[in-house]
Amino acid sequence: MICPGESSARNPSNNHLSTIPSFFRKLKNNEHVIMALLAVAVGLAAGFGALGFRLLIELFQSIAYPGKGNVLEIAMETPWYMKFWVPALGGVAVGCLTYFYAKDAQGIGIPEVMEAVALRKGVIKKKFLFLEPLLSAVSIGTGGSAGVIAPTVFIGSAIGSATGQILKISADRTRALVGCGAAAGIAAIFNAPIGGCMFALEVILGDFGLASFSPIVISSVVATAVSRHFVGDYPAILVPPYELESSWAS
Repeated sequence: MICPGESSARNPSNNHLSTIPSFFRKLKNNEHVIMALLAVAVGLAAGFGALGFRLLIELFQSIAYPGKGNVLEIAMETPWYMKFWVPALGGVAVGCLTYFYAKDAQGIGIPEVMEAVALRKGVIKKKFLFLEPLLSAVSIGTGGSAGVIAPTVFIGSAIGSATGQILKISADRTRALVGCGAAAGIAAIFNAPIGGCMFALEVILGDFGLASFSPIVISSVVATAVSRHFVGDYPAILVPPYELESSWAS
């Protein structure tokens, strides 16, 4: 006859299995671990979102300005009338999409992210997560006067906000995830993880506390790893060599 104590002693694996639920319970109650895991997820999503946004711009650019070579070479070969009509048509398309599908969007960019963090507990409408990349890609791809910074920051921030809303976490955690997304977007599009962290902490959140700092660093590093894996490790803006040939140039 075998006693219960002898059974567990003969099967030490049962003791290990019994510790697994308690481990997950401790993990669930550890806020730092949860935020670290969420930061990794937001960093991955924002990194791929930035890459997808770049490809979307290239797609609309190839449609609007067919040709081979870099942007400057294509611009020099493009007839003058296309330089006028193509951006105009792109503006009309963006205006129509905004009027019919995003009437409540009074401009989508960094100020809206800051407003969401300061006044709306980090909540950004989930529909803008798909509209913003499309509208910005059409505008930039057709030659509109716009840049990639604000759309990329908004995409990452919207991903972080949507994650917080789906998981129904607290407002402080949602704000932190918005900062994680903003940092990841900057890090992925510009290959600048430190710049992404400082931008999110100083501009988006205005908080350098440890509870926000650690997840933002994790998210920025993860997004940078994604970008470097698919795009490569090089500066986003290459500065050509320059020399002062005369004192008048200074």
